[in-house]
Amino acid sequence: MKVLLLENIHPKSEEFFKRNGYEVESLSGSLDENVLSKKIKDVHVLGIRSKTKITSKVLENAENLLAIGAFCIGTNQINIKKCNSKGIVIFNAPFSNTRSVVELAIGNIISLMRGTFDKSSKLHHGMWEKSASRSFEVRGKKLGIIGYGNIGSQLSVLAELLGMKVYFYDIDDKLPLGNAENCSSMEEVLELADVVTVHVDGRPENTNLISQREFDIMKDGAIFINLSRGSIVDINSLAENVKSGKLGGVSVDVYPSEPVSKKTEYSTVLQELPNTILTPHIAGSTEEAQQSIAEFVPAKIYDFIKRGSTVSSVNFPNLQLPLIINGHRLVHIHENVPGIMAKLNNILARHKINIEGQYLKTNQEIGYVITDIKNEYDKNVIGMLENIEHTVRLRLLF
Repeated sequence: MKVLLLENIHPKSEEFFKRNGYEVESLSGSLDENVLSKKIKDVHVLGIRSKTKITSKVLENAENLLAIGAFCIGTNQINIKKCNSKGIVIFNAPFSNTRSVVELAIGNIISLMRGTFDKSSKLHHGMWEKSASRSFEVRGKKLGIIGYGNIGSQLSVLAELLGMKVYFYDIDDKLPLGNAENCSSMEEVLELADVVTVHVDGRPENTNLISQREFDIMKDGAIFINLSRGSIVDINSLAENVKSGKLGGVSVDVYPSEPVSKKTEYSTVLQELPNTILTPHIAGSTEEAQQSIAEFVPAKIYDFIKRGSTVSSVNFPNLQLPLIINGHRLVHIHENVPGIMAKLNNILARHKINIEGQYLKTNQEIGYVITDIKNEYDKNVIGMLENIEHTVRLRLLF
């Protein structure tokens, strides 16, 4: 089994795979489409972070690829539909860097409310700006959270401990934590909040979720924070609202386009704007978070390859599977259409192969069947199962 790890993934991941007998190549940067298309041909497991794009072309060349590990939260850099059609399972780390993102959000809220970033920059240039003007405590202020998932809800708890009043909106019905209030619309949150922070994913419908219309709804002097996805904010409108004074401060960690290498010079319309904190996509980048991710993702991939379990998969139906002793495990991945189970079991029955255990789960696109059988079986059965119409991939685990 060959593993390719890109984008300087924490060494704990490489250690895990090597300890379990995998051949590992680890690179510090991402690879462009053409280079990765050539390199991926004999790779069984691919590990990436947010910069590597797993396109249809890359996947067409992934002849042996079984699993992709996204060592981050988001997976919009991966062509999931194409992975489904090739039976490639995807795992990510939706919880591992939650605390890191939340802590940066809290730190930036305090810094922007106090104006410390601008005062620090001026002092570096010899300007002593000692003033209480436009410097506020966060206690008693209203925090508006758009997206109340893992990050938004944990931020809610910590902000409330600081004395903030929390309002949130999510497209799904979410149970409020603490004294947070669930608002009926995003507009209601924007109208109420002194600080607005966005924590949604990068799905296409979230593109420009926050644009001029939303900035117009916000309070004059409101603080705005985006640590989620660069595509969700109209960055030109954001810049104009800082320049006009409509927004009192901004913190941005993600951008509509980002460089593939840290050596690349980068520019954005937000540079040199007052009370604006710009960070290079580091909200989840702490030693603790990266180590946690490097332990979580490989373990999920190993469990999938070793015994077929898909718990925490992004694109496959989630199945937790027991160990099997003195037998074989067949993994059948197919398009989710009627009749596949009947055809599979009919083949086994015709060849007098008894089923020791069988597990099926489906989602909208994929059917995932695990069948445990005895040691002795007709080897021709494997080819027959592979030839069932709508089969995506068949694996014999042991």
